[in-house]
Amino acid sequence: MSARIRTTVVGSYPVPDWLPERPSSSDLRDATMVVLKAQELIGLDVISDGELSRFDGNHPETNGMIDWFIGPLEGVSTELSESELSRFGSLSDFQFRSKPAGVVRSVLGPGSLDLPAAYASVRDLARAPLKFTVTSPYMLARTLLDEHYGDLESLVMALAEVLGGQLEGMDAAVVQVDEANVPGRPEDSLLAAAGINRVLAGVTGERAVHLCFGNYGGRTIQQGVYRDLLPFFNALECDHVVLEFARRGDSELEVFADVKPEIQLGIGVIDIKDSEVESESTVAGRIERAIEVLGIERVRWVHPDCGFWMLTREVADAKMAALVAGRDLVLGIES
Repeated sequence: MSARIRTTVVGSYPVPDWLPERPSSSDLRDATMVVLKAQELIGLDVISDGELSRFDGNHPETNGMIDWFIGPLEGVSTELSESELSRFGSLSDFQFRSKPAGVVRSVLGPGSLDLPAAYASVRDLARAPLKFTVTSPYMLARTLLDEHYGDLESLVMALAEVLGGQLEGMDAAVVQVDEANVPGRPEDSLLAAAGINRVLAGVTGERAVHLCFGNYGGRTIQQGVYRDLLPFFNALECDHVVLEFARRGDSELEVFADVKPEIQLGIGVIDIKDSEVESESTVAGRIERAIEVLGIERVRWVHPDCGFWMLTREVADAKMAALVAGRDLVLGIES
């Protein structure tokens, strides 16, 4: 589709009800096809597999945003001693978790993590252009107890090296790095950006970075403002950013006039923390407001604020339909 504003999703989709009960490979493939086809029929320009390529029966609600990446890595143990758990609990920077996702005991390597295989498992099931998502190395590092590298920067860049090596040459239409931790620690902006840049360095398709303030059970986790994150955005080496605005409102739109012009802007116009489905006119109004503030040449993507994992499938589908209809209304596209 040649529309100058493209529609997409951030990544996650509600897990079909039957999958946690019957998590076989054939049921996972069926569920993935359902998720892909729903988005294709609605008319999204770029779709995702709902992050089912990293479906984890132990964490079916979030599709393994942290543990799926951490568990397979060489150099990481998910079994912690009492002293390690106690030490983690005493670290004031990590009060957002009761225990770490793992402990780093030696040099990191990919181990059994296989991102190319995860992508290949869904690539041929999709007819529309496909997005592949990966959690940022900074966000992953902030869930680990480090007993080897000795400082956060070294750990972040080691994780980035592993992830980036796995993404080199991936032919997804969009490869997106998800970061939801640095909004609460803007002093780490340049470190988080450096890690993300390494992850995306070898990607051949469109490079995207999603940043939000957290979405856990409909709650915002990180406090902060976009203005404090300008150094982060301007340090990124990516093609577009995927931003949260529907829930936060439009008062911070003007901040992005100061983001370097080579980065296109993706505007969140669907609130994923509320089950009420937006009307197409509401969506259109949010898009028009972003264009008014930032210009049509910068607003090139529209999408939900974050993933759909906490909503029902019916609500998620209706919200995606409103997204497409609202965009079409703004651009005068007839269905």
